[in-house]
Amino acid sequence: MPLLQIYDGGERRGGGRGRLLIALVVAGFSLVSYFSMRVYNPVTHETQHIGVTAEQEIALGLQAAPQMAAEYGGVDPDRQDQARVDAIGQKLLAQSDAKDTPYRFEFHALADGQTINAFALPGGQVFITAGLLHLLETEGQLAGVLGHEMGHVVARHGAQQMAKERLTQGLTGAAILATYDPNNPASQRNAAVAALVGRLVNMRFGRQDELQADQLGVRLVSQAGYDPRAMIQVMQILEKAAPGRQVEFFSTHPNPEHRIDRIQAAIAQAFPSGVPGGLKQ
Repeated sequence: MPLLQIYDGGERRGGGRGRLLIALVVAGFSLVSYFSMRVYNPVTHETQHIGVTAEQEIALGLQAAPQMAAEYGGVDPDRQDQARVDAIGQKLLAQSDAKDTPYRFEFHALADGQTINAFALPGGQVFITAGLLHLLETEGQLAGVLGHEMGHVVARHGAQQMAKERLTQGLTGAAILATYDPNNPASQRNAAVAALVGRLVNMRFGRQDELQADQLGVRLVSQAGYDPRAMIQVMQILEKAAPGRQVEFFSTHPNPEHRIDRIQAAIAQAFPSGVPGGLKQ
């Protein structure tokens, strides 16, 4: 009997079991690798599954910053815009818990006047587009946006997301391997479903991170002397800006109406007797 025929028959008889065994090994390795990475975060008081150091986060952010800025037209040529962002960012850094973290915060105004967005990279690189900056009416509102993005950094959401994506990729790969059958076209649909589930899981994690960043933003802006209720005003501004504008902020962040409730709850938790007077709007 030809060698090719012997192999082909063995593949048909035992290939499914072999793929399943390999899939189980891949899934097990992914799970063990993920759950063995445990780091305590003194800002959030949580134990996180993270596989990089703070220094590596800083290096990653610095490396990615020029490319991210280029995607939004580069830095804002208006020096007053940059000075405004710098001044409030540095005040937040100097007067909040962020100062006790190892992160190297830098604040960037971007030239894109059409896109409404703000984001942060691991390690402390914080960005806001001119499109969003020019919608903000008060110093407190800008502090709220920057405080939210700083919340992502101190909560290590970027590093945490990288670890989750590696886990999801491993489990998704194992699911595809276990269900794929080259002789069964229906298995291709199973593989596509597994990949879709992986993306949806990561999207859910991202939304949870956004809500936690709002809670941390309330904390950071309050510590710096700003009224956290300005963050609610930002959500209301974003809601009004949505028609006819490219609000990229909505692609990764929960809708403003959902976030307003969570921000109000975070403010009530931080100030059970009510927000004190004298905080800057």
